[in-house]
Amino acid sequence: MAQSPDPIMTHTLVSLDDITAAAARVRGVARRTPVIASARDGLFLKCENMQPMGAFKMRGAYNMVAQLAPDVRARGVITYSSGNHGQAVAMAARRLGVPALIVMPETAPKVKVKGAQAYGAEVVFAGRTSFDRKQRAEEIAAAKGLAMVPPFDHEWIIAGQGTVGLEILEQCPGVGTVFVPVGGGGLIAGVATAIKRTRPDVRVIGVEPAGAPKMSTSLAAGAPVTLDRTASIADGLLALRPGDLTFAHAKAFVDQVLTVTDGQIAAAVEWLFATAKIVAEPSGAATTAAVLAHGQPPGETVALVSGGNVAPEDFARYIADGEREGAAQDR
Repeated sequence: MAQSPDPIMTHTLVSLDDITAAAARVRGVARRTPVIASARDGLFLKCENMQPMGAFKMRGAYNMVAQLAPDVRARGVITYSSGNHGQAVAMAARRLGVPALIVMPETAPKVKVKGAQAYGAEVVFAGRTSFDRKQRAEEIAAAKGLAMVPPFDHEWIIAGQGTVGLEILEQCPGVGTVFVPVGGGGLIAGVATAIKRTRPDVRVIGVEPAGAPKMSTSLAAGAPVTLDRTASIADGLLALRPGDLTFAHAKAFVDQVLTVTDGQIAAAVEWLFATAKIVAEPSGAATTAAVLAHGQPPGETVALVSGGNVAPEDFARYIADGEREGAAQDR
């Protein structure tokens, strides 16, 4: 595993003003999603699966594409994504009237590929890892003069995702703990920044798959670490490495990062559907999995359900796997 220098020494952190400006910019584009009470007393669910393209990613993508210089934006935008960020960039590009090209892994869920294409984006496939698709996207961007919209490690992306944190504080003023899923770290960087710069007493807990512990490994090492491999049903949380900037925010503002197994994630997918009628993809159910598996903190707790883009046949399989996991725990 490779380790990088301390990013806090080399990066300026996103400010609360940046996130507030992003909230004004994405208003009317990203939906103000509801916070609903769950079947467990004191546990609330922030339903970003109810965004127009089914995930929180629209916030950061639109915040960045909208700020590109008009002549740069007109040439077109490109990104690399396992799915949800790609759909978000495609949707943002369509709203702003510019072409988009999305580089996805060969293993990308079909529902996410079709989602990006439905918004008019061209989809190119490259390898299976985040490194594969990033390298291919950079090659195409250089050849065609396209503007790169990175999936997480950029201040405009982080600020856009941070608008979720502002909404949580407004919608659940008594909140004591917020659970946030961790992929490359853009969401937790933004949410933790918004919360800690407003309410430093609120705990922010990150959640990542046991098969992709890039942020917890990096925090333990004191600098970003690149994992040799990642594997999980939570396809949106499989980055091999946190970003330098997202890591800096996590180091500054995140209280703890927990991991959950695929069985625990599947059980949470089933629990959310059975008790709240929420369709959550595995990445979106990871936070609920952490609450169910590791215990609910005292006081009001919010679990961020980050996305719901999942094929019906896969969703049915996760439900069945979750039921088996729950039955095994009951024995």
